[in-house]
Amino acid sequence: MEPSLEIALAEVLASLEKSENFVRLVLSGRRRNMQTPSERIDVKPVLIKSEIKYQVSQSDGRAMTTKNYSPAEFIELNYLGSGFANILLEQKSGSISIRITKKGEALIQRTKDAFEVDLSHDRSKARLLEASDPFLIEVDISDSSGKVKASKNDKYLQVEEFLRLLVPSLNSAIEAGHIAKPTTANPLSVVDLGCGHAYLTFAAHQYLWSQGIPVNVIGIDVRESARQRNNEIAKKLGISKTINFLAEEISQTSLRAADVAIALHACDTATDDAISWAVTADAKLALIAPCCHHDIQAQMVDIPEPWQMMTRNGIMKERLGDLITDVLRMQILKLLGYRVEAIEFIGGEHTPRNLMIRAVKTGAIADAAEKSRYDEMVSLWKVKPALASLLNR
Repeated sequence: MEPSLEIALAEVLASLEKSENFVRLVLSGRRRNMQTPSERIDVKPVLIKSEIKYQVSQSDGRAMTTKNYSPAEFIELNYLGSGFANILLEQKSGSISIRITKKGEALIQRTKDAFEVDLSHDRSKARLLEASDPFLIEVDISDSSGKVKASKNDKYLQVEEFLRLLVPSLNSAIEAGHIAKPTTANPLSVVDLGCGHAYLTFAAHQYLWSQGIPVNVIGIDVRESARQRNNEIAKKLGISKTINFLAEEISQTSLRAADVAIALHACDTATDDAISWAVTADAKLALIAPCCHHDIQAQMVDIPEPWQMMTRNGIMKERLGDLITDVLRMQILKLLGYRVEAIEFIGGEHTPRNLMIRAVKTGAIADAAEKSRYDEMVSLWKVKPALASLLNR
């Protein structure tokens, strides 16, 4: 039985009081009917004039501000109780991740990963992947000496943050019984839909194996050149038995099933193809980062009042179209038995496309009100989501 939210928060608070063991704290998401002071807060210890300070970086979605506090001063700010739905605490001895549900319950994940503390000011945070990992060199993120290339630093951070989301999400699905515990005889199956240069594909494979999780990974991309290149890298790394690449359209792939489906920035309706494949393949966990939402935007012709006040501005109409597209995708998934949430997976200073849809197949039946909300939304805007057509909804 999960401990109460109060007990879980008290555990995090007690850990923050022990600055010698503290590595990182991340607060993100928003609890139901609560307003957070910012979109996301990152906290790390730094050593300033021989004194431990907690460096607090806050993002409002547009800019990042940073300020240093003593541990006691930071605790007095009570950020843990300020409405954030996701809390991640990393310590030298492991991590604890708390997701607060709509009902105010705490879903908790713990790992025994060892995190190192670097107290230098403006340091880089603890990394899951060493820059010298052979796969990072092979995919051209790091140079031959094992240092991340300046031009690929954002890509490296993107891969890191993706893994920070993947592993707790996966562990949670396994502990809840949605995904069978992987074994050597029955390894976890992961498919990367629209894998491109396969940064995430290789990263997921290498990190999961390093964590003792047996896994088979398949990357799908329409380009034959990508298939050849990525399979050659896998062969060079000596991992071709557990990772493979196919040159196929997402919508027409010969692959029929996987435990986990991932897709990062599949353009426009390719995102819908990826989600549709995940649903049809009965994937139990889907991590989808959408991109280039043109389909719904093109259908936004007969604008209901008073929304014309917003859509008369092209850039605002585009952003509103993005939101409508993704909220309809999420609602369709919810109606199909998935628990769905939209989360930030990397800071906006690294990429403007930083939203991720996380969906876990629970089989829960959505109530009639959810179907009514979906119907009212598509009726109001007179749109037909591509995902609905693909799934015959």
